[in-house]
Amino acid sequence: IFEIAEDLEYNTPRRKKIEKKQELNIILAYWYKVVQEIDDPYYLSIRQGIERASNKYNINVIRITKTENRYETDIHTNIDGIIAVGRFTEEETINFKKVSDNIVFVDYSPQSQNYDSITIDFEKSMLEIMDFIVVEKGYKEIGYLGGKELVKNKDRINGDPRELIFKEYLSNKKLYNPKYLFVDQFSSSSGYEMIMAANEKLSLPKIFFAASDSIAIGAIKAIHELGIKIPEEIAIVGFNDIPTALYTYPPLTTLRIPTEFMGERAVELLMEKIYGRDINIKLTVATELIRRGTT
Repeated sequence: IFEIAEDLEYNTPRRKKIEKKQELNIILAYWYKVVQEIDDPYYLSIRQGIERASNKYNINVIRITKTENRYETDIHTNIDGIIAVGRFTEEETINFKKVSDNIVFVDYSPQSQNYDSITIDFEKSMLEIMDFIVVEKGYKEIGYLGGKELVKNKDRINGDPRELIFKEYLSNKKLYNPKYLFVDQFSSSSGYEMIMAANEKLSLPKIFFAASDSIAIGAIKAIHELGIKIPEEIAIVGFNDIPTALYTYPPLTTLRIPTEFMGERAVELLMEKIYGRDINIKLTVATELIRRGTT
């Protein structure tokens, strides 16, 4: 039945209704600045997915980033919905809702009972990585190369979940060593500088987990410059599986996240909300550990 439906290009009534409507106007609220997007293509890939799906459905996308410590959503009119990519404060979320009740968060899930969201299961993904490093590969000296990812909600500051899970996992196994922990920015240059700093402090473990592929790529460059062999002397694992990860030397072991799919699906979730779906959806996408030459 499904094969016949596909051959006949059958569309559900909801899909037909969505495709009939012309010129929806949506806001794409972007957590990262343009220069940060270049440094770490993770959010670039999500945005490309959003723009590709928006073009398909004839949606006009108004892209906004934070200026003077706020998002200028109030200057736009006739907005049908908002896709918010990244992490936002409670106050920013309230301001989004003043513009439209139709909001989809990507890579973040605040108040899932009130808003649609699409994200990955950070805990499950990190446990897969840590089990690979500790259980499968047997490493005991394990380092962390991370970036600052802080969002203030009332009196609480949320850190990067990768760092929190990393510390908890190794602490439970009595393998956590704070001298192997380095945190800067989500960029290749930061990855490079963190490795150089670790080398100066004689704090080079047998393997590093990098919280993004961009960090890992910078780290690989630094390790090569120090004359250290990968993976014989130091191994490294990334996170995201950006296209460049396949072309490092050696190719980077990393966690694959379907970022473009996340962007495309966010557009479809938003359209469902615009056209009448009342129940909020929290969508968690699957990830996959890609084993390559850096481990």
